[in-house]
Amino acid sequence: MSKIRVLVTDDSAFMRKVISDILSTDSDIEVIDRARNGLECIEKCQKLQPDVLTLDIEMPIMNGLEALEKLMSEHPVPTVMISSLTREGADATIRALELGAFDFVTKPSGPISLDIHKVADRLIERVKAAATSNLRGRRTSVVEKIIETPPVPQTTARFEPRPPLRPVVPPNPVSLSQHVGAGTKLVVLGTSTGGPKALQTVLTSLPAQFPAPIAIVQHMPAGFTKSLAQRLNSLSNIQVTEVQDGEFLEPGTAYIAPGGYHFEVHSNNGRLQARLNQQEPRAGHRPSVDVLFESVSRLTNVDKWAIIMTGMGNDGTKGLQLMKEKGVVTSIIEDESTCVVYGMPRSAVQAGLADNVAPLDKIPELLCKLLH
Repeated sequence: MSKIRVLVTDDSAFMRKVISDILSTDSDIEVIDRARNGLECIEKCQKLQPDVLTLDIEMPIMNGLEALEKLMSEHPVPTVMISSLTREGADATIRALELGAFDFVTKPSGPISLDIHKVADRLIERVKAAATSNLRGRRTSVVEKIIETPPVPQTTARFEPRPPLRPVVPPNPVSLSQHVGAGTKLVVLGTSTGGPKALQTVLTSLPAQFPAPIAIVQHMPAGFTKSLAQRLNSLSNIQVTEVQDGEFLEPGTAYIAPGGYHFEVHSNNGRLQARLNQQEPRAGHRPSVDVLFESVSRLTNVDKWAIIMTGMGNDGTKGLQLMKEKGVVTSIIEDESTCVVYGMPRSAVQAGLADNVAPLDKIPELLCKLLH
């Protein structure tokens, strides 16, 4: 088996060496060259044709976003972004994912990090996954809309995970079954790698008067989910928000779980209410799709639809299985042809849990048809 050929791009000589050294510890990866800025990156990509690119965002001459946009339109390369833990870094990372980046890895301590080794395993994992990803699945017509849309206002302030808000109304004790008012509808959705662009395709295609709330788990670190929600809200007819603890779920709104928190949906006086917690990660994930789905399985008198889209692993399969065991739920699984990574959807299909399998661009239409 040939090695995964990687081009490392960063304006910091120190970071170029650190990233190269980390990747070189894996016998399946070969760092073939390094680039100092976006322009040099494009030139070396055209010459060397790497299997995977790691790309910093803030660089002189041509920054990472400019380079990524040009590469994805002319010479697509699976790309892992190296992002700083600032609000500006989060906004830029969301933009990069929209433009076609495969995924991102955060620098734990900011732009010049001495402890990026803390994320070494994640970096290696993402590079390996990128090498086998479906690049075509990321290139959708929505890119034209993204490029024309002004970016979310940025600030360089470093963010910290915020504690969840206190519940608006004291929640009822959790029971094995929670009864909700008649006629209540709820859509739950889980996704991971490739999810931000997939979410954009789905949410921007839904009408403003969509008849159900949408509870979403997207695997993503704290802070980045808020930038994602703001970006999707600016592009969508429905409302998109990072969910707050105690918030009641309303039709026509999509609620994204904040990074670092599990998202559950409970019943409170016949209404759907969001509950957040920081219990142990499930299979390495917090938020976890399984946790969301399992909470919804306890709700009674609710019409439920569950969607699983692109992502590594099998998060969501156990939760969907429980939903089907506890009551009626209609599932929509993204087809392999449009998945960036066919992991979570494959797991659900192989478990026999797929009521509908559809390519990404057909999911919004199918969902609206099923709900009406």
